[in-house]
Amino acid sequence: MVPNGFLNFEDEQFIESSVAKLNALRKSGQFCDVKLQVCGHEMQAHKAVLACCSPFLFEIFNNDNEAHGISHVKFDDLNPEAVEVLLNYAYTSQLKAETELVKDVYSAAKKLKIDRVRQVCGDYLLSKMDVQGCISYRNFVNTMGDWRLLSKIDAYIQENLLIISEQEDFLKLSRLKLEIMLEENVSLPSNGKLYTKVINWVQRSLWENGESLESLMDEVQTLYYSAEHKLLDGTLLDGTTEIFGVDEDHIQLVQKKSPRENDHRHASSSSSGPLSPPGAAAINPKHEWKIIASEKKSNKTYLCLAVLNSTLCVIFLHVRNTPLNSPLNTPCLKKSLSIEIQPDESNEKIISPMHYARSGLGTAELSGKLIAAGGYNREECLRTVECYDPEYDSWTFLSPMKTPRARFQMAVLMGQLYVVGGSNGHSDDLSCGEKYDIKSNTWTPVPELRSNRCNAGVCALNGKLYIIAGSDPYGQKGLKNSDVFDPVSKEWTSCAPLNIRRHQSAVCELGNYMYIIGGAESWNCLNSVERYNPENDTWTLVAPMNVARRGAGVSVYDGKIFVVGGFDGSHALSCVESYDPAKNEWKMMGSMTSSRSNAGVVAVGNRIFAIGGFDGNEFLNTIETYNPETNEWSPYTKTSSS
Repeated sequence: MVPNGFLNFEDEQFIESSVAKLNALRKSGQFCDVKLQVCGHEMQAHKAVLACCSPFLFEIFNNDNEAHGISHVKFDDLNPEAVEVLLNYAYTSQLKAETELVKDVYSAAKKLKIDRVRQVCGDYLLSKMDVQGCISYRNFVNTMGDWRLLSKIDAYIQENLLIISEQEDFLKLSRLKLEIMLEENVSLPSNGKLYTKVINWVQRSLWENGESLESLMDEVQTLYYSAEHKLLDGTLLDGTTEIFGVDEDHIQLVQKKSPRENDHRHASSSSSGPLSPPGAAAINPKHEWKIIASEKKSNKTYLCLAVLNSTLCVIFLHVRNTPLNSPLNTPCLKKSLSIEIQPDESNEKIISPMHYARSGLGTAELSGKLIAAGGYNREECLRTVECYDPEYDSWTFLSPMKTPRARFQMAVLMGQLYVVGGSNGHSDDLSCGEKYDIKSNTWTPVPELRSNRCNAGVCALNGKLYIIAGSDPYGQKGLKNSDVFDPVSKEWTSCAPLNIRRHQSAVCELGNYMYIIGGAESWNCLNSVERYNPENDTWTLVAPMNVARRGAGVSVYDGKIFVVGGFDGSHALSCVESYDPAKNEWKMMGSMTSSRSNAGVVAVGNRIFAIGGFDGNEFLNTIETYNPETNEWSPYTKTSSS
């Protein structure tokens, strides 16, 4: 006899046998206490089983005041076959559905709040998606409000837009047809900025002029792009007739409408920022405006898939020079000779913008290229990752992150990109992280943080990854605590806390020290700076900045720290300052051409890049660079002379 012994037996067949019997009882109607009435079909089941599987039904049963009798739950918008699939899943944990039924199972799972099934069905449909069906699938996922899947579909569309544009579903989409007039010495901005201006013009047409989106799509709209970088109605141009070739975009454009009768207040409206409609309460705040993908098809034609006022549609844009006798010539030429002139197009052009406007993004330099990941695009949190090659002035997409992420910083450790913490747009603080391998173009998870963090600083130092400060779960109070990740042991441990609580700080490494710069304590912007010595695990205050700021970008160049833009508590900043550790002093440098808070700042080669951010009015996809030799920022890049 074994003292204090006990019998331990696990019947591996019990659960399988029990669920099979329960399902048999359901199908025979035994002991059932609830009936589901689905579009005229009646299905019997057991409340306890359904409540364990469906939070939606749990709430209904939990609030059921009936003391006796069988409850009835009625659904008039679900497929009975799909509900039967879910009932089998609830009783057996097995999900079996024909491919043609998966969409309906997805819809039913969403209604019943069975998230695991919804996710599995969505991923299955995504795996079956191709260029022929992606538009139809996007429409379905959009009605379901599944932003996780929607971001994956949009990334797919970005990579395959030209092929998708030839498919039947794409050709059936509503189209906004624009013709833009240009002077010979004026050029359009690159795709991203151009379509931001188009969206703002559409918003003005709807909200100020009282137009409907359908009326704008009825005829070709003639617009004028001025030397002041504004997209205006072609009010000074004569109505003319022109036929665009069918091969341009599979559609023939016909008579352009006469110039719209409007007053000149619209000509003075800037198209550089999103507008709020007068009487905003009358406009549905959920109405969506978004650029999904765009391509320049030729020197004079552009193609874009966009969401305008929650309508998925195609923007087709054709560019031509204004007639020589146009009354616009003279004022335009005068403007082009002023101080705000376009650069000499023989050797300069605007740097290609990102495909997405991004604020609160992560940026880094990797193998001589600039990486921009995540961030906010209007109200959306992004997973997409873009790579900029300065040599060719071109952006390409890398594999997207597994988690939508903004308000985070990115670092390079042992040749791999690391992103940790941040916000996914729904939760203010994340504990998850992932790393990117450039050889395999894949993201893999890294061990979770010891505590959730948003708006934290991230930096690589001496072969380890540090995450410093950040926001509390409510996003209003800065943290002092710091953690360090060892990629060998794959563990997070704590290190010395800061002297001052702070979030939205800039963090960088210089001379085997780590610096945390500015940020905010609660919402009071800071100019203080602390330096971390890894040898004795201590933080020491050094000389403060000249300007208190949070949400600033930071980069190291030529042995100095450059802190760029940010927010001072009332305005987005364009000012820049540099720290010399040898002198322990800050010096104001040349300001950016645009104000930027929560932008990405990276040194690549002999230039510092400022990418994206928020200028106080709109989210940006533009880039500008700093030339240390001239102490100037510019949105232009040199090109070879012809």
